[in-house]
Amino acid sequence: MKNYIFFRGKRLLILAGIVAIVYLLACISIRLGQNRLVFVPSKTIKTTPADLGLSYQEVWIPVSPGKQERLHGWWIPATSPQIGVLLYLHGNGENIGANVEQAMEFHQLGLDVLLFDYRGYGESDGKFPTETQVYQDAQVAWDYLVQQKGIPPQDIFVYGQSLGGAIAIDLAVRNPSIRGLIVESTFTSMRDMVDHQRIYSLFPADLLLTQKFNSKSKVSSLKMPVLLIHGTSDPVVPAYMSRVLFDTITGSKQLFLVPDADHYNVAPVAGKEYQQRIRAFIQQNRGNPRPQLS
Repeated sequence: MKNYIFFRGKRLLILAGIVAIVYLLACISIRLGQNRLVFVPSKTIKTTPADLGLSYQEVWIPVSPGKQERLHGWWIPATSPQIGVLLYLHGNGENIGANVEQAMEFHQLGLDVLLFDYRGYGESDGKFPTETQVYQDAQVAWDYLVQQKGIPPQDIFVYGQSLGGAIAIDLAVRNPSIRGLIVESTFTSMRDMVDHQRIYSLFPADLLLTQKFNSKSKVSSLKMPVLLIHGTSDPVVPAYMSRVLFDTITGSKQLFLVPDADHYNVAPVAGKEYQQRIRAFIQQNRGNPRPQLS
């Protein structure tokens, strides 16, 4: 009997050791390969502006003078009376080809649109993306509009969808001269998304999280008007996260919740009201004197 208890206890210790090793390896894998859980880039561009009947120009933007890496994008000039310029920051999946139809919503309002891919996406150069890298890429695209194309910052609106919303918020905090910020279906922080999804609840997220995208800690620093858009039936990013961001913003802000819309169909479900809300936001803020920035 004693031998049975001894060997049974030994087997349990061995099993516990194996479980501990597997758990530790999983933690290491999550920490080191986390960006591959966040970003889902595709190199294949399936749709171009031409497929939707839009005239456009190919754009190649050097990441920095000392590097060969370039960002690839499309400049889609307005055909109706031009009311401003939009820098479009897409989400974590696919590439700019999957975002042309959404970009057309802004183009139809009379906005010139710059739609580009972060490094690692589409035809842009570079390795697999990280949080730091996509922030840098958004800044490079902004600098291209202001410095290379000579567009006054006060004429530029920035739009970001989902993860692109977090990138847009970071860009707007670092560039307070942006005319207006539009974020759609975005989240408060990656930490909050971990809690929402629950699939990583067994792991110490606070110790492992490297891709933080903490918009909640940034939005109180925004200096420009903000329009937040979210579908109330979004199963990916819950709409309450846009409410939290809205409540945290201290400046000019608007919240447009679209009943029954999910993460990907906000514009189609909202219908005409989608463009009406964005047009009103742009008209309210286009050409208005900016407050003195401290």
